[in-house]
Amino acid sequence: MKCIIIANGDLEYTNNIHRLIKNAQLIISADGGARHLRALNILPHIMIGDFDSISPADKLFFKKKHVKILIFPSRKNHTDSELCVSWALENNATDITLLGVTGTRMDHTLANIFLLKKLAKLHIPARILNKNNEIHIVTDFIEIKGRPKDFLSIIPVTEKVTGITLKGLEYPLVNATIKMGSSLGVSNYFKGATASVSIEKGILIVTKSTD
Repeated sequence: MKCIIIANGDLEYTNNIHRLIKNAQLIISADGGARHLRALNILPHIMIGDFDSISPADKLFFKKKHVKILIFPSRKNHTDSELCVSWALENNATDITLLGVTGTRMDHTLANIFLLKKLAKLHIPARILNKNNEIHIVTDFIEIKGRPKDFLSIIPVTEKVTGITLKGLEYPLVNATIKMGSSLGVSNYFKGATASVSIEKGILIVTKSTD
């Protein structure tokens, strides 16, 4: 089941984003992410969080629409985004897209990116999308669609990543090793419509980006 989680960070309402949300089988609003759904005139299946960032007007709007609300205390051990991911997994989500999870708070942005690690270990396809980026965490293999000259970068988040093979990119690699802190994998780019990244051991952040 394809799931969309919308949080309160930056989100531009492109046609692609609107289509992704409308086509999702499960839509979860994380606290103030409700503002995005209200702007798009889309009702979530559930709203989750401590509701410290939602506006009273947005909360009242969805309450009147009888949207299910799951409230957590503000003093808690997990972010609203992580609570949404956990609820999605408990309710049979098999593919998760996170929207509105990047922005001015770098701590929240990084925490949200590393939520993808949890999903990768569970073999749940997942990604973070914003206007310019598609972010994945990869522990084995991924194939990504793009356009010629789209950027693709790989960044190790373990001490080293071994057995890296890149295909469909201007600068291919075969069975390479990259250590954490190296910028070797930054700003590669697509040669055609598809690129793939495979690794034998370690964990990579893989981003497709456009300027």
